[in-house]
Amino acid sequence: MVTSVGFGRAASLLIKRFSGFQADYLVRRKYSSYDVAIVGGGIVGLASARELIQRHPKLSYILLEKEKELAFHQSGHNSGVIHSGIYYTPGSLKAKLCVRGAELSYAYCVKKDIPYKRCGKGLMALDSPNTGIVDWREVALSYAEDFCEMGGTIKTQFEATDFQITKESPAGSTDGLKYPLTIRNLKGTAIHCSYIVTCGGLYSDRLSQKSGCSSEPCIVPFRGDYLVLKPEKHYLVNGNIYPVPDPRFPFLGVHFTPRMDGSVWLGPNAVLAFKREGYNVYDFDLRDFTDAISYRGVQKLVLKNVAFGVNELYRGLVIAAQVKQLQRYIPELTVNDVTRGPSGVRAQALDKDGNLVDDFVFDGGSGVIGSRVLHVRNAPSPAATSSLAIGEVIADEASKKFEL
Repeated sequence: MVTSVGFGRAASLLIKRFSGFQADYLVRRKYSSYDVAIVGGGIVGLASARELIQRHPKLSYILLEKEKELAFHQSGHNSGVIHSGIYYTPGSLKAKLCVRGAELSYAYCVKKDIPYKRCGKGLMALDSPNTGIVDWREVALSYAEDFCEMGGTIKTQFEATDFQITKESPAGSTDGLKYPLTIRNLKGTAIHCSYIVTCGGLYSDRLSQKSGCSSEPCIVPFRGDYLVLKPEKHYLVNGNIYPVPDPRFPFLGVHFTPRMDGSVWLGPNAVLAFKREGYNVYDFDLRDFTDAISYRGVQKLVLKNVAFGVNELYRGLVIAAQVKQLQRYIPELTVNDVTRGPSGVRAQALDKDGNLVDDFVFDGGSGVIGSRVLHVRNAPSPAATSSLAIGEVIADEASKKFEL
């Protein structure tokens, strides 16, 4: 049964409000000094910022995002599924966060009048009626709206390139060293703060190294390429259809996913991306590529899964190969029923032994700066579904570490 709720607010209103902030539009404080700075404007960073300002409303907050728009990468390039947690190990942290996150997400969508559908999921012989779909970018932008309404500041087009101990007070400030940390961008613009929480997604490992953290776990980008079902064939899919996932991998396998806009996505595959934010097959970044192939963990992962990797790459290049996989669930599907669709890039944390990291990884760094910085180097997937629950855990960790 499909349940639809909350079509009263159009996503375009939120996108208009939160995409393309001018660089200084929301910097309200005269000296750009804040108690807490959150680096990263994806759904996890926004959920964490929202949770922190709710718990500690007397503190001042700023959220920094390197892109012109919020929720631009993983948060805006995903399948749009509200996962129920049915395929995660019962009692595991991932399962608990997913179940709680789904409950919180449905309640939040109702409260904020955000459109969603509780359309269920077919998982081979199992049924998951609590699975749904939503536009996660609209949800993330709503988190941003909450954060601003509670007094938070958002500054986009600010790529944090350096974290330093503040050596002197900002010009004209009487705050002294109340804000002992300085965050700078490529232009040299400075934000002063007492504490930093980073939720860098695809760049979480590089951000953490700016305060002296280890290079491990390394973030390895995996790209997933989707096909799109032609409109005249939408009758073939009434809800989410998923295979039983292979426990050796974090990927869920090819699946059928209805979208809030009425389209149906099929796939994806999972291949090593040669650019951390590369959504096209031929996107390439020399540093990203070199970092990946030179990392011992990647080398071990590839050697253990050569056949899997070659097959996934082949499916990404040859539509017929992808359709052949999909026909296991809908035999009537043909190559003529699909077109190439969008892609997403997943930030997968990997240790030096080639093991996929599937739990929280918090870090700070060394020295004085390390005691005032909390890096979220990894958060359990599915991060969008679990975002409000993940935000609670991150707020717990920050409150404890910083004694807020």
